[in-house]
Amino acid sequence: MTHEEHASSDRLIPRRDVLGALAAAMWVAPRAAGPPAQPWELFSFQADVTPPVGHPCMGGGIAAVKSVADPLEIVGIVLRGGTLDKPVVVAAVDWCEIRNDAYDRWREVIARAAGTDPRCVLLSAVHQHDAPIADLEAERILERRDCVGRVCNLAFHELVVERVARAVAKAVKGPPRRITHVGVGRAKAEQLGASRRYVKPDGTIVHDRMSASKIPLAREADEGPIDPFVTTVGFWDDDEPVAALSHYAIHPMSYYGKGEVSADFIGMARRARRKAMPGVAQIYLSGCSGDVVAGKYNDGDPARRPELAARLEDAMARAWEAARPQPFEHAGLRIETLKFSPRDDVGFTEADLNAQLADHAHPFKQCLAAMGLSWRARLAAGRPIDLPALDLGPTILVLCPGETYVAYQLLAQKLRPDKTVIAVGYGDAATGYIPTADRIAEKDSNLRDWCWVAPNAEAVLTRGLKAVLKP
Repeated sequence: MTHEEHASSDRLIPRRDVLGALAAAMWVAPRAAGPPAQPWELFSFQADVTPPVGHPCMGGGIAAVKSVADPLEIVGIVLRGGTLDKPVVVAAVDWCEIRNDAYDRWREVIARAAGTDPRCVLLSAVHQHDAPIADLEAERILERRDCVGRVCNLAFHELVVERVARAVAKAVKGPPRRITHVGVGRAKAEQLGASRRYVKPDGTIVHDRMSASKIPLAREADEGPIDPFVTTVGFWDDDEPVAALSHYAIHPMSYYGKGEVSADFIGMARRARRKAMPGVAQIYLSGCSGDVVAGKYNDGDPARRPELAARLEDAMARAWEAARPQPFEHAGLRIETLKFSPRDDVGFTEADLNAQLADHAHPFKQCLAAMGLSWRARLAAGRPIDLPALDLGPTILVLCPGETYVAYQLLAQKLRPDKTVIAVGYGDAATGYIPTADRIAEKDSNLRDWCWVAPNAEAVLTRGLKAVLKP
């Protein structure tokens, strides 16, 4: 195989470790569909992950924390029993990104608490910008080079992951919720998301529609290529709802950059659903939204935040109502590994990144360089990225890495027309943006930074999706 090729697709979570190192490379299919040998059990957990005053936001890219408008959370579920031989965790964190060794640490700690394997932890960041980025090696690089820039606080990071582990451990020690039914519903979100990309009247293609926009042409242009639907997966104990996993592809910011921590309109909508359905775990998963924003419908005025939240909440409620429970008979986890190549054009070579670390007049450039070097070190060590797909019967949840463009979400849906495919973004975010080749050819201005993968990334991820989603 070449460097960018992924591993064999016929690999599922192993049943038992009986052959040492050999067993770690062996993967067998789950039991055939039908009445599960054990009842399905679900545990929900939640913990506060709000950063302290002074902590960097967006990896040093915007003002550090000055105040907290509303707390940040991790919300998740542990699913076990049935046809699963190991528990599977699905969780979303109100952070901007979790990358490289930090992502490994989160999965390791959560897995230990849940009694499972780290690769069975499907962890996604929601991607609010007034929130932390975690890349431990990047921070150590900055410290070793006496840089001004800072990506994250190492001590705070460890405090948070251990707090989350305690929440998970407490949850799985408590009484489980029995799960008998699963269902999926969809509803169109109105006046919410739009592509960064739009076409001016003279035919010029631009990519400058952001989370908030005051550019008249950006507000007037059509929405462009997006997935306009909110999708919600529901779990029930007979006719009693237990948990809801909602998903939509959009950058989750109304306004940001002043150091006021907030879960933004996503958090507002999630908490409203929690209030409307007491006792039902509400998880929001960001879709492949690297190029999808609210800027067509959002001018950045603080009054827009509750308006966007109300539109999302409405779509989440309608998606829940559209879900039709059916007997929960089968679940299986398939994992592909993705081997990307590092970006190597001007400004992104190892020599260029090291030179940027010496630029103490531009701390954020130092942070970007450190994250790029952390990514390169990870690739050099031969550590690929996991691409997991959790099949729940009527729906498949696939967790993509990085800030993936929405085209991959639409592709994933086309690959399995027999099921509702939910493509989640912001898993291991070490890649930064994962654009499509046509956006590179158009010289998408967002790719001047925050993209550390080579142009062949589309081929790598496309092959991985085809493999992990094959029937």
